[in-house]
Amino acid sequence: MKSSSCSLTEIQQRIDEVTRFLSITLNIANAHTVEFYTHDVWKRFVAVSPEDVLSAVGSGNHQQREPQHRRSEQPSTTFGFCNDTKRLVDTQELVQAAKEHSLPSLGLCMSRENLLQDLRDMKSESGTPEETVAAFESDEFMTSKKSHEVQSMSEVVACLAQHCGVNQVIDVGSGKGYLSSFLSLQYALRVYGIDSSSTNTHGAQERNRKLKKFSKAYQKHTKAARTQAEATHSPQEELIEKKTGLNGDEDVFSGNGPRIRSQEEERVLTSSSDINPTVEGRSEQNLETDELFLSALSVDVIQPASPRVPPSQLSAEERERRKRENLERKAQSRADSTGAVFSPLTSYVTAETELRDLINELEDAVMVGLHTCGDLAPSTLRMFVAKPELAAVCSVGCCYHLLSEEFDHAGQKCLQSVCGFPLSQYLRDQSCFCGRNARMSACLALERVALGQGIQMESLFYRAVLHVILRDHYSSYKSEKRVGNVYSKAKSFVDYVRRALRRLELDESKLSDSDIQDYHNTYRVRMDEMHAFNMLKVTLAPCIEGLILLDRLCYLKEQEDVSFSALVQLFDPLLSPRCYAVIGLKNDGKRTTS
Repeated sequence: MKSSSCSLTEIQQRIDEVTRFLSITLNIANAHTVEFYTHDVWKRFVAVSPEDVLSAVGSGNHQQREPQHRRSEQPSTTFGFCNDTKRLVDTQELVQAAKEHSLPSLGLCMSRENLLQDLRDMKSESGTPEETVAAFESDEFMTSKKSHEVQSMSEVVACLAQHCGVNQVIDVGSGKGYLSSFLSLQYALRVYGIDSSSTNTHGAQERNRKLKKFSKAYQKHTKAARTQAEATHSPQEELIEKKTGLNGDEDVFSGNGPRIRSQEEERVLTSSSDINPTVEGRSEQNLETDELFLSALSVDVIQPASPRVPPSQLSAEERERRKRENLERKAQSRADSTGAVFSPLTSYVTAETELRDLINELEDAVMVGLHTCGDLAPSTLRMFVAKPELAAVCSVGCCYHLLSEEFDHAGQKCLQSVCGFPLSQYLRDQSCFCGRNARMSACLALERVALGQGIQMESLFYRAVLHVILRDHYSSYKSEKRVGNVYSKAKSFVDYVRRALRRLELDESKLSDSDIQDYHNTYRVRMDEMHAFNMLKVTLAPCIEGLILLDRLCYLKEQEDVSFSALVQLFDPLLSPRCYAVIGLKNDGKRTTS
């Protein structure tokens, strides 16, 4: 790949830089918000005011720093932390260092456009013809976020499949099957979607069945609409239509054609949107996204016949258009004959899973995973390395807090023989670990917070003050029982505490309403400390995520039979914060189907 010049040595050097930075700063990320007041977290780790932190983080480090002679009295620091007390004394230095140790600044990521261009260039050099795909609008039945993810990733997966000369795709953690269905219908690939939830599998199967029906109708209407629109600009064909009596059929076929339309909400940062499908005057409103999807696809769409015009009377442009459509139909027919289909399967998969036990017709394939949770993402990479039939991999992980760690003995234990982090031998040799709270921090979305899509501070504040109450009045405040989401139902702090005590099965009669409110009033003046501290966590989030992803990239670089590997930004981080894919290709000589 021309655009990828990162060697294993370079990646290891960047990993060293990030781990050194995190060795100083990781205590901030690992501090638990619940214990913020009971453990006096602010005074333990921070020696500046909350206002100083919020100002430095909010300015994006664009504030002018004081001249060095005015800062000479400051203690020696490393990344803003005092070398003696280990407390934060220079917020601007920390913010700048965090920016320098995040993925965009490390110079190791490849753009999606460069990856696609390299794959196309290599395919062009090999003489492989460009495949024709039928236009299909994913935003007709998905939220803007999901549509963006599916379209961006499916094009990359299709190019990987073409590059490797394979027709099968294995979608691990396929969920509702959006990506699998799109790959099958748009790119004529045979896709096996594997998910551990039978509910997801059944839903994906039904969704794909109706999507296939919609796809065929959609393409016919698009072509028919184009035919009619062009006919209205042709006096010759208008005369033919009048002779055949077709001009009066406006109710059956309008200029734009009967089709399913969607209207997205303006707010693209929400995880779902309201879509109003309209077909021949019918509409469905205020439904959940999944119900809208099935509702839209199940509508019987009118399929009008195009007017028959003798070839001798067609214009040159019309003859060329019909020739192009005929070629598209033949390409689709070939795709159907190759078995382009989506097959949902239910199974819990690990690195040791034998794919042939799940897929009888298994051939060489591309393995993909869109937002695979926790250990499933590293397991996907392990399967890619271990299975000779897997030619390429494209993995986008999420839910880092669900990763198991080999060297965090106080954290989540490995359910299998291997853990999710670290994956590379390089970091395993260093006994590297992050900690669950730090991995939870890695899930925070810096880009969204920067635009005001902030953290729900009041709910965190309520929980932290509740912890003080449990410490002061109940010996079981370290109970394994979880408070859960009682904040959304609470009308006030007093109501919140009482609901929580009942959930924990504790005696709420110990405290009067005024006692509870006094706790709120006492700590309310320190709420800005919690806000500032959580903004520090947000600042460190890209660095922790970067270490996890660099570990996965390093793992692929360590494999002798992996010819190419890269970190590629597939998505807009505002729409989809977990936007990086780990991509790998095997040497052709090392890949043989047994």
